[in-house]
Amino acid sequence: MGCGVTKSSEFYSKKGDKAATTMRAAILIQRWYRQYVSRMEMRRRHTWNIFQSIEYAGEQDQVKLYNFLGYLMDNFTPSSSERNLISHIFRENEVCRDPEWERYFCYKNIDVPAVYSGPRLIFPITIDQAAGLVEAFKNKQQLHSRYVLQLLLETWKLLRMLPNINRISTCHSKEITICGDLHGQLEDLLLIFYKNGMPSLDTPYVFNGDFVDRGKDSIEILLILFAFMLVYPGDVHLNRGNHEDHIINLRYGFTREVLGKYKLHGKRILKLLQKIFSWLPLATVIDQKVLIVHGGLSDMTDLAVISRVDRHRYVSALRPPKKKSGSKSMLFSIDSDVDYDSATKDTIYNKRRASLVHANPFNSRESFQSRSLQDFSSVINRTKSEELEVRRRQMAFAHAGYSQSQQLFSTSVTSEFEPGSTDSLDTTNDEWKQILDLLWSDPMDQDGCIANEVRGCGCYWGPDMTEKFLNKHNLQLIIRSHECKQEGYEFCHNRKVLTLFSASNYYEVGSNRGAYIRLGPDLVPYFIQYQASDMTRELTLRQSVGRTERSALKALREQLFAHKTDLLSAFQEFDKENTGMISLNNWATAVGNVLHLDLPWRTLRSQLVTTTLHDMLDYQDWFQELAIKEPSVQHVDQTVLDTLYRHRSTLETIFRIVDTDNSGLISFEDFRQTWKLLSAFLKMEITDEAISDLVVSIDTNKDGSIDIDEFMEAFRLVDRSRLEQGHCLFIRKTEDTPSSELETSQSLLQ
Repeated sequence: MGCGVTKSSEFYSKKGDKAATTMRAAILIQRWYRQYVSRMEMRRRHTWNIFQSIEYAGEQDQVKLYNFLGYLMDNFTPSSSERNLISHIFRENEVCRDPEWERYFCYKNIDVPAVYSGPRLIFPITIDQAAGLVEAFKNKQQLHSRYVLQLLLETWKLLRMLPNINRISTCHSKEITICGDLHGQLEDLLLIFYKNGMPSLDTPYVFNGDFVDRGKDSIEILLILFAFMLVYPGDVHLNRGNHEDHIINLRYGFTREVLGKYKLHGKRILKLLQKIFSWLPLATVIDQKVLIVHGGLSDMTDLAVISRVDRHRYVSALRPPKKKSGSKSMLFSIDSDVDYDSATKDTIYNKRRASLVHANPFNSRESFQSRSLQDFSSVINRTKSEELEVRRRQMAFAHAGYSQSQQLFSTSVTSEFEPGSTDSLDTTNDEWKQILDLLWSDPMDQDGCIANEVRGCGCYWGPDMTEKFLNKHNLQLIIRSHECKQEGYEFCHNRKVLTLFSASNYYEVGSNRGAYIRLGPDLVPYFIQYQASDMTRELTLRQSVGRTERSALKALREQLFAHKTDLLSAFQEFDKENTGMISLNNWATAVGNVLHLDLPWRTLRSQLVTTTLHDMLDYQDWFQELAIKEPSVQHVDQTVLDTLYRHRSTLETIFRIVDTDNSGLISFEDFRQTWKLLSAFLKMEITDEAISDLVVSIDTNKDGSIDIDEFMEAFRLVDRSRLEQGHCLFIRKTEDTPSSELETSQSLLQ
C-alpha cells in the first residue's frame, strides 16, 4: 500500500518536472526569438538609414547645383558663354501665354503606321480604352507618340479647369482610395488596381504625387493616370509632387526614360509634360476634414493663399518664375482673357516678385538657401563690365546691412528693382515658398519649424505646427507622402499626420512594403499593404534583411570610395607619423566628418572594415579592399577620374542641360564648357589639358561628339570587397543551408 503511494508520487513528480522543463524551454525559445527579431529590426533600421541618407544627399546636391546655375544666370550678361550654355533650362520658368505652348501639342501631322500593333486611342477616351492601356503596358507595349501627344493635350485642357485644391466628398461613394509615391514602378500600380479595382464611379482615387523618376515605367504610369482622369474627371484626382519638376527629372531618370522610349518626339513630350506638371493641383481636401498634400507644411502655410496662387507659373518649384525677356513691366504676364484694372495688375505684379532677402541669422529657415550658395566669383571668369555690375549690386545691399552670401543670392532680385524702390524689397516671396513647402517638407518630432537641410529644400515642421494648422483650418488629419516608410505608412504628431508611400521594394527587393488606404465617411484610414515582387514572398525574414543590407552596404562602399581623396586627407590628419595606420575610432570620426551622412559609423565599421591589426586599420589596404575603379579610358589625370566618379550624377545632369536638343550627343566644345561649369561649382581647377585628354579617350569612334550614356558607362565602380564576394557568399549559403551542412561549407571557404 505504501509502495503504491510512493510510485504515484514519483509519477506526478516526474510529470511536473517534465512540464517545468518544457515551460523553461518555451521561455528560452521565446526569449531567443524576441532577441532574433530585435537584431533583425536593428539591421533593418541601419540599412534604412544608409539608403535614406544617400538619397537625401543626392537631392541636396541637385538643389545646390540648380541654385548655382541660377546664380550664373543672375550674375552674367546675356552675351556671356556661361549664361548662354544654361539659359534654356531657365526659360521654362519664364511666363509665356498658352498659345505659345499649343504648337507643341500638334499631333495631326504624325502618322501611325499600319504595322503598329499597340493600343489605338479615339477621343473622347472611354473606360475600355483606359483599361486597354493598362493591359498593353502590362504586356510591355508602347503607346505611339501621336496618341501620347493627343492624350497630353486633352489632359492639359482638363487640368486648366481644376482648382489648386480639389475638394471631394465621401458621401457620393463608400470609400476613397488614396495612393502615395509610385516613382515609375508600374508593378505597384497594377497590383493596386488588381487588389482594389480600377478607377470608376464607385472606386474614386487620389494619387498624391511623385508618379515619375527612379523607376523604369514613369511615362506609362502618367499615361494611365491621365487616361482615367479624362474618363472620370470627378473621381480621379492627381496632386503634384516634388518630382513633377523638370529640374529634378534631369537627375533621377524621367528625362532619360522619355528620350529613350520616344526618340523622335521625346523632346516635345517632355516640353508638354513640363507644362502639365505645372497645372497639377497642389492639394486635395476630403469632407473638409482631411488634407492630402505631397510634402507637408510650414509655419507660414495658409490654404487661403494656396487656393488663389497661379500654380501654372511654377514650372519648377525650385525657383520663382522669371520674367520673359523684354520689358520689366512684363515680369509676369496677365491672362489676356481677364479684364484686370490697373490696381489689380499692380497687386498681381507685386505678389509674383521673388526674393530670398532676409535679415535673419543663418540658423533660420529663411536663410538656408542663401547659405547653400557660396561665393563662386573667384572661380568664374567675368568680363570687366560684368564684374563691375555685380559689385555695384553687392555694394547697394551692403549699405542695407545684409551679409555677403545673402547679397549674392539676392542679386537676381535687386537687378530688376528700380534704384531706391522699397516697395519691392518689402514684398516677400510668400507664395512661392508656400508651394515649395507643400512639395518638399517633412515632419519632425520636435516642436517648431526649421530649414530642411537634409534635402536642401522645404522645412521640417513639428507637432505644434500641425496642431496650429489643423485648428486654423478646422481639419483633423493630414495625409502626405514624400518619404519611404518600411511598412508603407507611418503615423506621427499624435496620429494627426500620416505618411503614405506606395512604391514597394523602393531601395531594394524586400526593403519596404507599399501601402494605400481606403477612407470612408468615418474618415478612419483602412490600410492595405503589399510587395509587388514575387521574390519577396520566397524569402525568409533573415534572407530579406540580408539581401537589403548587402545592397545598402554596397551603395555605402561606393560613397566611401567616391570620397577617397578627402578620406585620405582626413586619415592623414590622425596619422601624424605617416605609419599608414589609424585607430578604428579615428576611422569612424574621419568618415563621419567627410561624408556628412547621419549614420552610426562605429556600429557599421564591423561591416565596412574587415581586416584590422590590434584595432588599427591600414587605410591604404582598406581602399584596395573596399573597391577598385576600372575606367575604360587610359592616360587621364587621376584627379579628373576621381572627380568624375564622385560627381557623376551632377555631371550627367549638367550634360543633359547642355544637350539643348536632347539628342544624347554633345560637341567637344560643349563638353569643355560642361567641365568648366562643374569645376566652378566644385570650386576646383581642372586644366584644359586634362579635359582634352579625357575628350580624346572617350571619343572612341572619332565622330567628333560625345554620347552621354556611353560617357557615363565608361566609368564604373567594380566592387572587389571581400565582404561582397566572400563573406556574403557564405552568408547566403548559411541562410539557405541546414545547420548540419554549415561546417562543411565553412571548411570549403577556408
